[in-house]
Amino acid sequence: MPFFEVLQQRTAQARDALFSIPVIGNCLAGRVTLAQYVAFLREAYHHVKHTVPLLSASASRLEKERTALRLAFAHYIEEERGHEHWILDDLRACAEDAEAARASRPAPATELMVAYVYDYIHRINPVGMLGMVHVLEGTSSALATRAAESIARALTLPPAAFSYLTSHGSLDQEHVRFFERVVNDLPPDDQEAVVHVSRMVYRLYGDIFRTLPA
Repeated sequence: MPFFEVLQQRTAQARDALFSIPVIGNCLAGRVTLAQYVAFLREAYHHVKHTVPLLSASASRLEKERTALRLAFAHYIEEERGHEHWILDDLRACAEDAEAARASRPAPATELMVAYVYDYIHRINPVGMLGMVHVLEGTSSALATRAAESIARALTLPPAAFSYLTSHGSLDQEHVRFFERVVNDLPPDDQEAVVHVSRMVYRLYGDIFRTLPA
C-alpha cells in the first residue's frame, strides 16, 4: 500500500477529531458570526506567515544528497510565498484593521502549534514538516470551499473576503497530488516522522478552532 494511503489511515482518528469540533460544523451549516470568521483569519495570519520560514528551515537541514526532497521543499516555498498577505486583504474586505491584526499577538494555541513544528524540525527530523503540510493542505482541500460558501451566505460578505479560503479549497487538488508523490518516496524513518507530526498538528490546529469565539 502506498504510504500516502497508510498516512491517511493512521491519522484518521486525529482528523475526525478535528472535523468534529463544534465551531467547524456550525460554520459549514451557516451558523457563523463575523467575529468568528475574523478571529479565524487573524489566527491563520499568525501561523501562515511562518509557513515559508518553516519550509526553509526544513530544507536547510536536509542532507545534501537528498536532491529530490530539497526540490520538493523549494516547490512548496514558491507556492506558499506571500499567502499571509491574502489573509490581510481578506480582513480589509471584512472592514477590519489589517495592520492591527498584523501587530497583534497570536492566541496561545496558534503560538504553540508553530513552536512545536519549529522544535521538531530542529530537534528531531526536518522532514516532519510534511506532517504540518499534510494537515493544513488536507483540511483546506476538504473544507475550505464549503466553508467560504457557507460564511459568504451567512454574513453577506464579498468574494474579496475569501481569497485565502478559496485559494486553498477543493479546486486546489494538484497540491494534494504533489504531496502524495513526495511522501510515497520517503524512507521509513521519515514516514514515521510525518505520521507523528500530522497527529500532533491535527490536535494543535484543532485547539485553535476550539478557542475561537463561541
